[in-house]
Amino acid sequence: MHKISRKNEENELLIEVEELSGQNLYGCFQCGTCSAGCPFAEEMDLSPDTIIRYVILGRAEVLDSKTLWLCASCFTCAERCPRDLNLTKIMEALRVLLLRKKKDHTNVETCQTVVEHEKAIPQMALVSVFRKNTG
Repeated sequence: MHKISRKNEENELLIEVEELSGQNLYGCFQCGTCSAGCPFAEEMDLSPDTIIRYVILGRAEVLDSKTLWLCASCFTCAERCPRDLNLTKIMEALRVLLLRKKKDHTNVETCQTVVEHEKAIPQMALVSVFRKNTG
């Protein structure tokens, strides 16, 4: 049995995501544990395991998904993954690719919060959201 070179079968998106994240996306066997534990899964248009599948298949429309921006980087998926994949790093890699293309879902200048909510939102949460979404 001869070994097929992965380099020939990989796509550009997959190569970039694996380089940026340091994760082997072929390690995912689509068990859905990441999606089952995600606190924002109901709000996402693509489940976290579907994101990985789209990248492996080279489907560039994954970059248009709102899931990438909804990921809270809470590491629940990474902690529960039976294959020790860190999906948080994969999501971050996809956001970096978008930010490199000057695509950003957050406009810090026009972000308005209601005064009552400002006191309830921890400052760390605001800073991390702006950092995550603006590079």
